[in-house]
Amino acid sequence: MRRLLAGLLFLPALAHGQGWLLGTTAPDVRAGTAFELTVVAPPGEALPDRLDARIRAGVDERVVPLEAAGVAEDGRRRYLATLPDGMAGSVTVTLAGRDSSTVVLLVEDAAPPARGGLLESLTRAGEGDAEPPLSENDPMYFVVGPRGGLSARFQLSFKYRIFDHRSGVGRDRPWLAGFYFGYTQTSLWDLSEKSRPFRDTSYRPSLFWKWERTDDRTWIDAVRIGYEHESNGGGGLRSRSIDTLFVRPEWQWKRDDDARFEFTPKLVRYLEKDENPDIQRYRGYVDWRARYDSGLNWITTGTVRVGTARKGSVLLEVSRRIRDLKFGPVGGYFHIQLFSGYGEDILDYDVRRSDQIRIGFAIVP
Repeated sequence: MRRLLAGLLFLPALAHGQGWLLGTTAPDVRAGTAFELTVVAPPGEALPDRLDARIRAGVDERVVPLEAAGVAEDGRRRYLATLPDGMAGSVTVTLAGRDSSTVVLLVEDAAPPARGGLLESLTRAGEGDAEPPLSENDPMYFVVGPRGGLSARFQLSFKYRIFDHRSGVGRDRPWLAGFYFGYTQTSLWDLSEKSRPFRDTSYRPSLFWKWERTDDRTWIDAVRIGYEHESNGGGGLRSRSIDTLFVRPEWQWKRDDDARFEFTPKLVRYLEKDENPDIQRYRGYVDWRARYDSGLNWITTGTVRVGTARKGSVLLEVSRRIRDLKFGPVGGYFHIQLFSGYGEDILDYDVRRSDQIRIGFAIVP
């Protein structure tokens, strides 16, 4: 009976012509315990003693080893792995670096938190959610580097889904579940001065609606449409602020080896810029952003701005996954950042300094 059930689990993947096929007869798992997968190799491929599995639960993504639990038989082999602590809910499993089908595990937390708390209501995903109500928005990192003295740059960013699609008006009108409140804060910190002051900080609250495609025919994967305010909170001559409307389309391409390429340009229209009326000469009207995830360890992101005066900036970021470094339930990354051009902060949007390289870590690259 066990072999029959495992065979039935492979039928949908076979129908779609997947490369490496994954199946399980025990999808209910507790975090911190072992789970079993049966792996079927493509014709002509050997089944090694060890494979790497990529496990995702919302923003939490980890790579764990699969150890063979038996000999290969009829092109398939049993493997065992331990599900990391801290994962719960619907968890997807694929093979890292290989074109494979996906197995979904229903994971019970090893130590479930008390129900009803505010933090849980904000961060815990409901059944069938692709992401929890509170989730990452832009990258989050802390990097340090020298340029006429030591300085740091760090960024915090999150988004909150306003309407729950499972109840109330969100259930009655599902399109409302696409509304988010976003917040991003970017600070430049002068570590060489005696008092270690913050050179400038940009506060960017936003309200936007996000749409994601649900079929294989639509030419775009997702789009965000919204309003954003950016201010440094300064006074007098140091005050800077802008209000913009923005549209951010998203395209994603996935390769057979699990690598992904994303193109997410952000188009803006300035509504108010009295404190910096010529900012478009240095920022332009589009943030050209591209991101490449190798599928295993490396992530590279580039953002380019070209102003109407042919003055602009380049922000290049390279991240390397560090499997043993964890910040809560989220994996850590070694992070390198290069900035070149005008306006590293909104206070000096029309100032160009020498190129800046900083090194540190990222929670979300």
